Amino acid sequence: MTDVYTLGEPLGVVSSGRVRHESEARLDVCGPEFTLAVGLSRLGHRSAYLGKVGDDELGARAVTVLRGEGVDVADMRVAEGARTALLLRESRVGREPKTVHYRAGSAGSLLAPGNVPIDRVAAARMLHVTGVTAALGRDALEAVRIAVSAARNAGVPVSFAVEYAPELWPSVREAEEVLGELACESRLLFVRQDDLDLVKPALTPEREVVVDRGAKGVTVRADRMRYDVQGWQVPVVDTAGAGEAFAAGYISAALDGLIPQERLHRGALMSAAAVSSVSDWQGLPTRSEL
Repeated sequence: MTDVYTLGEPLGVVSSGRVRHESEARLDVCGPEFTLAVGLSRLGHRSAYLGKVGDDELGARAVTVLRGEGVDVADMRVAEGARTALLLRESRVGREPKTVHYRAGSAGSLLAPGNVPIDRVAAARMLHVTGVTAALGRDALEAVRIAVSAARNAGVPVSFAVEYAPELWPSVREAEEVLGELACESRLLFVRQDDLDLVKPALTPEREVVVDRGAKGVTVRADRMRYDVQGWQVPVVDTAGAGEAFAAGYISAALDGLIPQERLHRGALMSAAAVSSVSDWQGLPTRSEL
């Protein structure tokens, strides 16, 4: 049985200093669901990933990494003639990195409702989706909705990470409608403190809500109780992937039947590993390393 089924867009990422002055860059593959699937697999869980890549080198690299990390890629698809999406991350001294998305018309945005294997989703222990994939276009959003519906009909808990990226949405209003809808369908919700207003209807006592408060740590409200964890004091190389790594650790602990404090603890360890590495996922620990 699959422990966690997820769907999203694998994409390439080029990291550098300011491009107009930089002569060197680093190439990797990434994606929020990508990082989560790898993180869970390294911790010994069975994760499965649905997505589309282009018939290009970036797409081949993404699938190769997932397969090499033990992620089930049986449902991965190659979109002939389409290109795998790309991110450009520019580091700036004393400022947050600048991220530019090259995703319009990408292979990942062609993910469609018909690509979702209802039986596979229904047989998983948990479904995890994000607001990033929901923002890729009408078909991708419908694919997310189909997966969520299949999970709920089968009694499979839904985990939803809001992951609000303003540059991917036509308007704040549309983002609020879609993200609020998906949040209300979830049993486990991950959200940054600055994005709480986008999912207000979902902030009910019955739902397990994990709130990223930045430098103040992470809070979870579960079973009508509040629990907190502070971030680990580690050398920060790159903060990209920290939220997804935290979610992987938290979900891993939940699958292991651990209590909220222990879920937060494992999430914080995974997040610390992520920010200590130049890659979103390469620095994530195995179960023994954890």
